[in-house]
Amino acid sequence: MDQRLTELLVRVAEALERLAPPPVATADLTAADAFVWHPSPPHLSPVAKVSRVDIALLQGVERQKQILIDNTLRFARGLPANNAMLWGARGMGKSSLVKAVHEVVNRQLSGCLALVEIHREDVRSLPELLNVLRGRPRRCLILCDDLSFEREDSDYKALKSILEGGIEGRPDNVLFYATSNRRHLMPRDMIENERSTAINPAEAIEEKVSLSDRFGLWLGFHNCDQDTFFAMVDGYAASMGLPIESEALHAEAIEWSMTRGARSGRVAWQFIQDLAGRLGVMPA
Repeated sequence: MDQRLTELLVRVAEALERLAPPPVATADLTAADAFVWHPSPPHLSPVAKVSRVDIALLQGVERQKQILIDNTLRFARGLPANNAMLWGARGMGKSSLVKAVHEVVNRQLSGCLALVEIHREDVRSLPELLNVLRGRPRRCLILCDDLSFEREDSDYKALKSILEGGIEGRPDNVLFYATSNRRHLMPRDMIENERSTAINPAEAIEEKVSLSDRFGLWLGFHNCDQDTFFAMVDGYAASMGLPIESEALHAEAIEWSMTRGARSGRVAWQFIQDLAGRLGVMPA
């Protein structure tokens, strides 16, 4: 009887060990300048080479550049800084600017800042990520690209508590940047539905839009005009050394933008990629 009981207890203990989540591996934040967070199993994966463009090639966002550089430099130097939300027109360089600013700050302050990307679908694991980063000597900039929430999505409540107001608060060595096409991170019909069905419509709206209020810094990105689009195209073409006259370049760029129905940094880059391929120019 004792033997059977012992075997049963061993089996129960082994089953519980299999069910228990694995311990979070200690991250070596000196292994790289950028990491991607993976919640299952929880770990930071180093990124050998970040996909980014030089900050000088980002046109039409001069004010946003300077504000974000200043805010990030203050944080990197240990001074007070704000979480930032970059919102607005798609393809206008929101995430590209964050990655470019990270490079600028690391050049000025000798690699003091680690960039950590968290995917939108992993936002609910953000508290676990903060615990991994909390108290580490290196400062960390967390980036969540294309952050938004849909109907019946409750992750925004957890994010609100993490950004501001949680009992532990945001770690001193962590700053959070997010990009979104929506200023309030939620579709308009979701907010209007809350207004129409709530007992107190004003309170329902406050609950929904208060998430964006947790970001002390808002930077808006808007559709560019044709001159700015040409400046983007010229900059990309020069950086790749494309053998084409300015007049022909602009004519082809206009045609390309008309087929896409938009002018933006992303459209300019896609046009240059296509043109470089047709001209047989290899990327640097």
